[in-house]
Parts: sequence; C-alpha cells; structure tokens
Amino acid sequence: MKRILWFRRDLRVEDNPLLSFDGEVLPIFIFDTAILSKLKPNDKRLTFIFRYVAKLKTDLMACGLNLKLFYGDVQEIFEHLVTLGFEEVVACSDYDSYAKERDKRVSHKLHFRYLQDTYLFSHDEVMKSDGTPYLVFTPFYKKALEVLAHKNVAHAKRGAQVLIPSDYEGIFVHAKGAFQKVPFALESIGFEAQNISITPPLTKLEALKKKLSRYQEERDYPALDATSDLSVDLRFGTIGVRQIVREVAGLEGSEAFVRQLIFRDFYAYLLFHMPRIERENFKHAFNGIADQAKFELFCNAKTGVPIVDAGVCELLETGNMHNRVRMVCASFFTKDLLLPWQWGEAFFAEHLLDFDKASNVLSWQWSAGTGVDPQPYFRVFNPYLQSKKFDSEGRYIKKYLPALAHLPTKYLHDEAYLSAHAIEGYPKPIVHHKDAAKKAVELFRGGL
Repeated sequence: MKRILWFRRDLRVEDNPLLSFDGEVLPIFIFDTAILSKLKPNDKRLTFIFRYVAKLKTDLMACGLNLKLFYGDVQEIFEHLVTLGFEEVVACSDYDSYAKERDKRVSHKLHFRYLQDTYLFSHDEVMKSDGTPYLVFTPFYKKALEVLAHKNVAHAKRGAQVLIPSDYEGIFVHAKGAFQKVPFALESIGFEAQNISITPPLTKLEALKKKLSRYQEERDYPALDATSDLSVDLRFGTIGVRQIVREVAGLEGSEAFVRQLIFRDFYAYLLFHMPRIERENFKHAFNGIADQAKFELFCNAKTGVPIVDAGVCELLETGNMHNRVRMVCASFFTKDLLLPWQWGEAFFAEHLLDFDKASNVLSWQWSAGTGVDPQPYFRVFNPYLQSKKFDSEGRYIKKYLPALAHLPTKYLHDEAYLSAHAIEGYPKPIVHHKDAAKKAVELFRGGL
C-alpha cells in the first residue's frame, strides 16, 4: 500500500507512531497557507517550526527516508497527491475546529488513518460510565489515572518502510493549479528568521528530572527555573508525551507534573466534545466590554501594574510567558479591565510560541468565569498580592521592566504607592484593583 505520512504536530523521528507502518511511503509536511496567511512575517513560531522541519528532514534521511515539503492550500495539494496513486494518508489527530474540518475534507479524497500521539488519551478514552464526557477536572483526573495505569506508553516500533521516488529538494509551492519549486528557506515562503532561543527537548527533559522533586513547590515562581519548558515541544511534537511520561514515572515529584500533562489533555478533550467553546462562553455570563484603548494599553505593557506588564513584555520579547503570570494577566484582562476574553485569547494566540488552541481557549474561559469551572465568577486575582507572593524580590518584574530596576522591591507590589508617585518611564495603574474587582463580581453575577 502506498501511504502518505503527514507530519504535523509530531516533528520528530524518535518514538513516532507515524513511522510504524510497513510499505511504500511518502513523508510530507505542508506549510498551510490557510494558517500562515494570518501570521506576520516576523512570527517567531515559524523560525521554531522551520528549524525542526529541517531537523526532521535530516533525521529521516539518516533512516533512509526523506521529507517532501509543500506550501499552499491543503485541499489542492491533496488533490494532486491523489492522482499519484496513494491509497491512504496517515496523520496524528488534532482537535481544533479548523483542523477537524480540514482533515474531514481530506478524508473525502482518500482513506485517512488517524493516530493518537499529540495527547496522552484519545478523545473518547476517559469517559463517564454513561458514555458522556467529564466537565470537571478532578473526576476526569481520577479516571485518567486509572486508564493511564493500564495504558501502553511503550516506544513506538519502526516499520519496514521504502521511500517512494520523488524530488525532495526545496519547497513545492502550489499556486494556480501548478507547483513551483523554491529554495528550502523561510524567506521562500514569506517569513523572516527570528532570533529565538531553542533548547533541545531531551536537554530540557534531563533538566526536569533533576528539579522534579521541587516542581510542585516552585513551579508558580516565575523567577525560578522550576518548570519543564517543554510546552512548545509538546505543541509541535518535537518530543512525544509518552516518552516524557515513561522517563519521569516513579521519580519524586512526578505526580504533580503528570497531573499538568493530564490537565492539558482535559482541555483538548473538552474542545473536542464541545467545539462551540472555541469562540463562545461555555455558560451564559457577562462577556466583557469592548474598549480598544484599554486593550492597546494591555498589549503594549502600559497598564501600570508591574506583574502584568512584565508578563506581556516577556511574551512580546520571547514568545513565552510563565504559567502563573498567564493566569494573573488573564484575570486582570477580564476582571479588572473587563475586556472580552476572546480578545485576550487572540492576543496570546498571536504571540505564544507554545500556542495550543485548546489550552489557550479553556484557560481564558477559566479566568473569565465563563468556562466549565463550577463557581468561577468571583475568582479575581489581586495582581499585587500575586506578585508579592510569587515574585517577592521582584526579580521577574525587574528583568522585563528595566524602568523599575531602581525601585525598592516593596513598591512593586504596592498599588497605593504606584498610583501616587510618578515613575520615569513607567505609567501609573490605569485601574484601581479593589474597585475594578467589585464591579467585575457584580457584572459577572448579574450575567449569570
């Protein structure tokens, strides 16, 4: 059987079930113009993806295979591939609405075999006894642990594969019904290489093992090197989630880390079963007030709230944002500024290297009080108490806000001081937290 192996969110050779089949194969990667047309030329993710696509191509060649690269409309590219006599396309499943619709349309052209690789569990593997999905994490987590205890997370076996003869040099750009070959370079598809730090995922995994015993206690402190930093690798599959679970299993602190991996699954699972929440509130609630001026101040790190502005600066400069800071920023955005969560979700989606539709949408809905959480509307993070607790020495804030480097640390967490004193190069807070929080609770309670 002639198969297309479609690499997408699994940019690796090691432990990849996509390579477990026997027979003639054509490995491909598609730079999808439906996605790329919405991105800016300097989008950092393209630099990350391109480097790992290049590595994937090299690694496949070492296995006697190769990677054919396409740029264009997915449906038009597959219309061409079908004419070459392929009988099946194999790819790992994805859960957002665009991906599901894209794959459905491809499946109408030739047989589509889905593999489970992006997440620990398939969308129907952790269900209630009546066959319906869980809506609360704790019971989902308990059931997931039971399933995981019996789940095969062994290394994926390599198949006996023969590469189908083809031209594998460059990128094949499809436009106006024809292909044009261009050099294998980011510039060939309209993007600019960015200066981003890329650490091999296995290096991160080894580092995680050494700090895993401190993970639960330290992971919420943004100035500490306590997190795995593997979210971007999980997003693009430069390392497999099964491999991570295998290697941390039994280590001190692994339970807390695996819980976070399962939380990632939970959000993907919810998005699969309730696709409307990609754009709509899960529950009827207050949905924010459109205010372009406040939105721009937030997006330019000019809210006058140090922990929030530091988080946005980290995001804009690096493409990353510490998870605790993401929660603080999202709470401030939806509760203090009363902006629609969809605006914040789109802003994060534009800049996060590890952007994952499910995790981003569900996290924003959690912060906004519109999601599956049982009693969320009165949850309002005080950004000053959060920074005092999790960045008490101001190391994280001062790293990303040099204008505050000279300020005594205690004032970084003091709203009254920041509101009363002019600080050169840094604005005063644009809202008073206590008043904003009170108004938010009233509006959200009324919306419910």
